[in-house]
Amino acid sequence: MLLSATMERAPGKGNLAVNARVSRPRIARRRVPSTSAYMVAAAATSAALFFVLWWMLQGEENPWVPAGLAASVVMLVAASAREVVMRRALTRYLLEDEPRPARHERPHSSEYRSQPPAPSQSEILRGLERQSAEADAGKSLPEMHLKLFEMCGDFLQVAEKSLALPNISPERRLTVRARQDRVRGLQKHHMLAWARNSAQSLTHEAQQRARLHEKIEAANRALECIDTALATYPEEEDLHRSAAAVREFMTTSRVAHWVELAQRASFKGRYGRAIDCYRDALFYLTRAEGDHQLAGEQITREIELLRARMATHPAVDTESGRARRRREN
Repeated sequence: MLLSATMERAPGKGNLAVNARVSRPRIARRRVPSTSAYMVAAAATSAALFFVLWWMLQGEENPWVPAGLAASVVMLVAASAREVVMRRALTRYLLEDEPRPARHERPHSSEYRSQPPAPSQSEILRGLERQSAEADAGKSLPEMHLKLFEMCGDFLQVAEKSLALPNISPERRLTVRARQDRVRGLQKHHMLAWARNSAQSLTHEAQQRARLHEKIEAANRALECIDTALATYPEEEDLHRSAAAVREFMTTSRVAHWVELAQRASFKGRYGRAIDCYRDALFYLTRAEGDHQLAGEQITREIELLRARMATHPAVDTESGRARRRREN
């Protein structure tokens, strides 16, 4: 009876051992292909190709040269292909050999936990306000205000995306809206500061230039800055006044240039040339904005005086023209 009881218990233990082995997770392991066997096969193929080509090219001079080159190419291609295949097989083997829980726990490891979290909207807003105060306190370059304007735009985009989330609470929505209003105020302030400072700097540079085209070029760059700000804030009166002041500077520079040329020509006795220069000055005055009636009347009087002088005194340019005609005759 003891023997029978023992035999009755023995199958149970065996079944438990078998069940334990069956229930134990099996990890499928792929066998990495042998490198030596592959290279032996490749060498045999290249050798066979070598002898075949040598036999086919017996009528040629030095048939072993093209045969050897072909065999070498086959070996190089086989070695390169073997390298690619081995890398892929090794990567697949390591991935399959790594336990699955370890893969899922990798983002939660200490290496990933050591990375700092992304800053919140309140922290970004405090940083913007701090940099805005620093830019306003010191004599910062206009590019600093433009950079802050772009940063405010990035913050507004992030805030708008957070408002589009379906699970946002009403209190959170009100908070984000309030932050957006504050950042919009900062954005407008820095855009206007950039346009104002850039226009002042470029206008001052234009005033220091000696040539007319250099003055106009610098003034046009100032107008481009103001127009950029007007594209975002078209109803801002300060921008319109600044643009009008820059255009007035351009008109004054052109008129002063032609009036100076007219005075030089009149001093040299070239009254016809002086009248033409005065007319050019009148052309720019008529196209300019604002009231330039007094300047136009003064230039008109100068033209009348030059015409009267031409009627009583011979002009240099008229005499030179007569002398030129006599030489041609």
